[in-house]
Amino acid sequence: MAVGEFPWPEVHPIAGVRLGTASAGIKKPGRRDVALIEISEGAAVSGVFTRNAFCAEPIHICREHLSQRTPRYLLINSGNANACTGEHGRLAAMLTCQTVAQHAGIDAEEVLPFSTGVIGVTLPAQKICEALPEAFENLSETGWYDAARAIMTTDTRPKGLSMQLELGGKQVTISGIAKGSGMIKPNMGTMLGYIASDAHVAQTVLEEVVHRVVNASFNRITIDGDTSTNDALILIATGKAGNPMIDITDKEDIEALCAAYAAIAQGLAKEMVRDAEGATKCVEIRVEGGANSKECLDVAYAICHSPLVKTALFASDPNWGRIAAAIGYAGVPDLDRKTVKVWLDDDLIIEQGGCAETYTEEAGQAVFNRPEFTIHVDLGRGDAREVLWTSDLSHDYVRINAEYRS
Repeated sequence: MAVGEFPWPEVHPIAGVRLGTASAGIKKPGRRDVALIEISEGAAVSGVFTRNAFCAEPIHICREHLSQRTPRYLLINSGNANACTGEHGRLAAMLTCQTVAQHAGIDAEEVLPFSTGVIGVTLPAQKICEALPEAFENLSETGWYDAARAIMTTDTRPKGLSMQLELGGKQVTISGIAKGSGMIKPNMGTMLGYIASDAHVAQTVLEEVVHRVVNASFNRITIDGDTSTNDALILIATGKAGNPMIDITDKEDIEALCAAYAAIAQGLAKEMVRDAEGATKCVEIRVEGGANSKECLDVAYAICHSPLVKTALFASDPNWGRIAAAIGYAGVPDLDRKTVKVWLDDDLIIEQGGCAETYTEEAGQAVFNRPEFTIHVDLGRGDAREVLWTSDLSHDYVRINAEYRS
């Protein structure tokens, strides 16, 4: 089940990036569950990772390797998270890095490992190592679709996006894939994202861009309030487009590049919400009028994480009192309920501390019947604003997670 349709778009090749997949049989025999991403020498690579204290062993290794070398290969597996596995998990992840390095003739520190799937089970490294020749053989600039499918867990459809723009008089292409449909409340976010461009970008610039991009996209979605142990976002810039290198002084180009990466990331993030486990709704929570960003986010998260709001969304029941209650307990200091206004799309439902005189149950019902809509809150106390995207809480969400290991 997912909200709306998402036919696989045209995902443009990125010069300097090749992707290959293989079947290691980690969880299901015959399923392609390994993806390998090859990055050309001289590229800039930057990443952000989950802040979960129980982060997976591959995340520890990624951080170490990124601090030492520029990655040449990204190795991703689905079906096993290799999280909470201690030294055994670390050795397993390192073995896969070493095997990639042997095949490619590089150092193990130039390989970043990523895993997603069941927590608490050591990675079957030997299966992955045995599948790597197939992944290398399948490397191709057009391998985005197969890679997007290989990294899926409970996702119902692969997620990819692409765009082109002009930078420094040259056409620049940006393409990306991501996975994630449950255990989603990124905090850097089970999600993985890989976005590459052929732009020529200084490493210091890309490191700034990745943080801005994640905060405008993957850090603005929540499905169930659970931050995964394995979340990661990697940005790649191969430098093959021929544009003059964008360095820290090129403010205009940095803004354009950041906006383009963010557009891809935000599109992928919204698609995660549409494909949330058991989802029937994708809802934007827009909060403005806060004294600061924290107030807006506190209110938005209170609405997003309220089981009563989420079940009302699933029932298509415009029970707006649940929204009011969530705003009220969000912890905004000295909140004056009489200054708060709330809309469902364009229909005002709350003002002056109660139901708006113009509101009708029929209007609310019409909005809640839509698969996608906006809950818009104005706190009336400042100029800050924030946006989150979330899904409903359905019978299928409970079933999928109850049966996840079976």
